[in-house]
Amino acid sequence: MSTVTERGSERGDTAIARSPASGSVSGGADVAPGTPRLVGVVWALLALNTLGYTSVDLIFPLPRQLAQMITMGALVVAFGLALALNPRVRVRPSAYLLLLSLLVVVSLASSMQLESGLGSLFRCFRLTAFVATLWLISSWWRGDLRFARYHLYTLGAVLLTVAAGLVISPGSALSGPDGRLVGAIWPIWPTQVGQYGAVATGLAIVLWLTRSIDGRSAAVIAVPAVSLLLLSHTRTALAGLIAGLAVAGLSLAFANARARRAVAAAALGAVVVAAFGHVVREWLRRGQDAEALSNLTGRQKVWNLLLAEERTVGEQVLGVGLTDKSFAGLPIDSSWLAAYHEQGWVGIAIVVAMLGSLIITAALRPPSPERACAIFLVLYCVVASYTEVGLGDASLYLLHLAVAASLLVRGDAEHEQATTPPRWSPG
Repeated sequence: MSTVTERGSERGDTAIARSPASGSVSGGADVAPGTPRLVGVVWALLALNTLGYTSVDLIFPLPRQLAQMITMGALVVAFGLALALNPRVRVRPSAYLLLLSLLVVVSLASSMQLESGLGSLFRCFRLTAFVATLWLISSWWRGDLRFARYHLYTLGAVLLTVAAGLVISPGSALSGPDGRLVGAIWPIWPTQVGQYGAVATGLAIVLWLTRSIDGRSAAVIAVPAVSLLLLSHTRTALAGLIAGLAVAGLSLAFANARARRAVAAAALGAVVVAAFGHVVREWLRRGQDAEALSNLTGRQKVWNLLLAEERTVGEQVLGVGLTDKSFAGLPIDSSWLAAYHEQGWVGIAIVVAMLGSLIITAALRPPSPERACAIFLVLYCVVASYTEVGLGDASLYLLHLAVAASLLVRGDAEHEQATTPPRWSPG
C-alpha cells in the first residue's frame, strides 16, 4: 500500500484552504475539488451495513433473510466502489486503523478455533471487509469536516425513516418495550434509535457552536433528533450526549465566545431541570421498579454469568471468537465484556489503545471545529460502551470513531511539512 504524502492526488486534488481562526473550509465548500462524491456513497453503504435486524412491529413486512442480504450487499458494494475509486490503494496512515487492523487479526485467530461455530468466520469476513473499506477511503481523510458531514447526513437519513414510521403508524412505531420508539420501516431497536438521535444532535450542536453551520440548519437537525431520542427512552444515549457535549463545549470555551455562552446556558438549564427532578426521574425510571434499575434492566445477570464462566488461558487471552453478542441466550450489552468474551484481554487492550490514541491526539490539537467534533464522538462512545456493544466488531460505533480519526489527521499542508526533510544549507 502506498501512503498519501503529497498535496492532493493524481486526479488533481487541491488542498483545502482554512481560516486560521476556525479551521473551517473557505467559501463554505464542504468537499474538496478532488474528492469524488461517491466517497459519501461508500460511507452511507457502510452505515447501512451496520443496521441490525430486530423483531418489532413493522409497517411493511421485511423478512430477516432479505434484510441480511441488503446489509451484506451494501458492504460488498461499498468495498468494490471504494476500490474502484482508489485502484492504486493509496492510504493515509492512522493509529486508529492500524489498531483496528490488529483487532481483525486477533478476531481471526480466536475465531479459527470455531468455538463459536462457523458464524464466527463469517463475522470475521465482514469485519475484514469493513476495515479494508475504511483503509481505502482513508486517502480522503484530511483533517476537515467532510466525513463529519457525511456522517450527519447518513444519521439524518436513518432518523427520517424512524420519523416516517412514527407518522404513518404511531402504534407500530411505539411498540417497543414500555412504549419506547422503534423503527417501523426498517426494524431498529430503541437503543439504536437513541444512538442515532444522540449523535446527530451532538454533531449538529457542535457544528453550530463552531459556526460551521447556521442556527436554522442546526435546529432542523437537532430538534427532531433529540425528540426521537426522548421517545426512545434510551438513558445511555442521553448520558453520552450530555457528557460528550459538556467536554466538547469546555474544549471550545477558552477560544469561542458562543461556546462560553452555551456552557453558561447549559449550567442554568441544569438548575432548571433539577427543579423538575420528579419528572426527570420518572422519565429515567421508564416505569421500572428498584430491582430492575439496580440490575441494569437484567444486564447484571448475564454479566455475572459471563464473568463466572470458566475459561482456558487461550480463551482468556484471545477469547472465543466473534459471536452474535450474546451469552447463555441473553444479550451481553457491554462493549467491554463482549470484547473480553470474543477477543480476550488482548482485544480489550486494543480497544483501550484505540480510544486512548484518539483522546490523546485530540488533547494535543489546538481548539477547532474538527477537534470539538472528535471529542464529542469519542466521549459518546466511551460512555455508551458501558451498556451497549460495538467497539469490537463492525458497527456504527466504529464509524463514529473513524469520523473522529478523520477529523484528527494532519491537514495536507501539515502532513506535507511534517514528512518533508529540512533542507540543508551551508550556513
